[in-house]
Amino acid sequence: MDIEFNSLEELYKRLKPALKTKTSEMHRNGFRYIKEEDVWNYLKEIKWKTSNNLNLYQMVNDVLNVDNVIIDNYLKDKLESNKRVIYINEEE
Repeated sequence: MDIEFNSLEELYKRLKPALKTKTSEMHRNGFRYIKEEDVWNYLKEIKWKTSNNLNLYQMVNDVLNVDNVIIDNYLKDKLESNKRVIYINEEE
């Protein structure tokens, strides 16, 4: 039986238990500033961007097994990008 989702919000709600589990693990490992949304955004924007027809179990597996350092680096890169955009806008 295939489960279909009508929106990203619906999918996010379905994956929320796995996202909570992942962020709890990350907090125990010293990444206390990482939130569920950060894990979700990394997977949505990077890992799953070019994927098609993923099953729910594959997505849960990705959530639970993504490397903590990869999420950390993703957030640091986003922060650095945002700083550059702010800096450029301030110069104008």
